[in-house]
Amino acid sequence: MELKLLIVEDDLLISEAASDYFSSKGWDVETAGDGFKALELVKRRSFHLILLDIMMPGMDGFAVCREIRQDCDVPIIFITARVLEEDKLNGYALGADDYVTKPFSLPVLYAKAMALTGRIQGSNAYVEIGSLKIDVRSHNVQKDGKILSLPPKEYEMLLFFMQNPGRIFSREQLLIRFWGYDFDGNERVVDNHIKKLRKAIGSCGCTIQTVRKFGYRLAVSS
Repeated sequence: MELKLLIVEDDLLISEAASDYFSSKGWDVETAGDGFKALELVKRRSFHLILLDIMMPGMDGFAVCREIRQDCDVPIIFITARVLEEDKLNGYALGADDYVTKPFSLPVLYAKAMALTGRIQGSNAYVEIGSLKIDVRSHNVQKDGKILSLPPKEYEMLLFFMQNPGRIFSREQLLIRFWGYDFDGNERVVDNHIKKLRKAIGSCGCTIQTVRKFGYRLAVSS
């Protein structure tokens, strides 16, 4: 199935770069330089994903998102140079699904897009980054087309990182998510499972990086 993308961005260089990148991956891409044109396109066509700039003349991204959400639940990723917490909270309240801060990595943006559209598509969803591919329905993990056998905990962690590329998670966050609030052990169990997971996936176009004093993130190779 060909995925359809709408890029709403008044910076022509950013718009063209993102359009070229997604087009090279087989996406059907439309672009709009302002919010009014974006709303016209949304009325005429259906999209699997919208990349939406916040700071635009005439109608900002928040207003565009509000209008779109009155009619459809297409996934929306905000693209913004603003990193204020209140902006993010406002965007999520309006129905945004994720944020990307300028300047951004196109491979990371693409990975976020694939993870998000994969979740939305439901039972037939898969998540693919680099040479790794996960069939969410069957829990089948492949690397370069070959099956990887992972224990349940490593599978869950890999899927979580691939669904949230570029985001940093602390050991405490990972411990609570995968072992629960009442776990009696310490945070070193997270380090041990990350070590095993790194060994299992090897070189694959992405890596689980240690971010000193913060935690871990999935970094996507350019």
